[in-house]
Amino acid sequence: MKSKSILKRMIPAVFLACSCSIFGQFTVKRLYDPSIVAQEKRMVYAKWGDWRPYPKYFLGVQTNFAYATVWGMWAPSRNRDYKNGSDIRPLKANGLETQRYALVESQRQEAEKIKKEADTIHKRSVQDFAHWTSATVSADPLWLLYYNRMLKPLREFPDNPQNAQDWGFERDETYQTLLSTGGIDILKERLDLLKDKYKISRTTEMPRGKRFLMYHETLIGWRKLSAEIRSYDLKGGLALDYFKLLEKLKNTSSLFSDKTFQTDKEIAEDVMMHYKHQF
Repeated sequence: MKSKSILKRMIPAVFLACSCSIFGQFTVKRLYDPSIVAQEKRMVYAKWGDWRPYPKYFLGVQTNFAYATVWGMWAPSRNRDYKNGSDIRPLKANGLETQRYALVESQRQEAEKIKKEADTIHKRSVQDFAHWTSATVSADPLWLLYYNRMLKPLREFPDNPQNAQDWGFERDETYQTLLSTGGIDILKERLDLLKDKYKISRTTEMPRGKRFLMYHETLIGWRKLSAEIRSYDLKGGLALDYFKLLEKLKNTSSLFSDKTFQTDKEIAEDVMMHYKHQF
């Protein structure tokens, strides 16, 4: 009884093993069919031709039914056109699939190039944004090295100067003359414009290049205004000295205004008396 039980258990196992062996042999045979292999070669790059199955003739009559139905007289017209047509292997040197691969590769390289350019533009944009905002203008190297020092006099100049000292005049007479003639109002208007331009350049969001152009324009305007103030001061001092000298000459000539009918001797004596304590 025990041997029968063991035999019953072994029969399904043996049947399963035989089935697997037969199925495996069948699969291997189909996988390595020569016609399929030839077709695979035609579909890639290896070889154009080897038209399996081959024809067989007996007394000039085609006897290979497989050939006749695949490539021969009973085959579809598209099969005969394919066999007799040009080499259309997709993976040959100039095949369609090879061209697609080349196109894909060129597109990949172009995409990499665009990505690098985009990354560069993004990094540059981030760097430029740091200079756009007014929060970081004081940290700019060009501002620290040059414009901060050059625009310091304008920054420290009074917003509303009220006297000659505030304007930088050496003589109060020059300030009073400009005040009476309206020259101070013109200078004040130009000063306000420079102050406003300087404030805009420091507080407004703008590109770095435009900001430094405004710095430069403000600096040029400030230099012109300073030169004009010094010119007024110099010309005013010369004018005052001239007026004082002219007034002195008038006072001197008045000594002789009532001596029109004096003799030469009397005129000489009067002059000597006037200047006796100066020489």
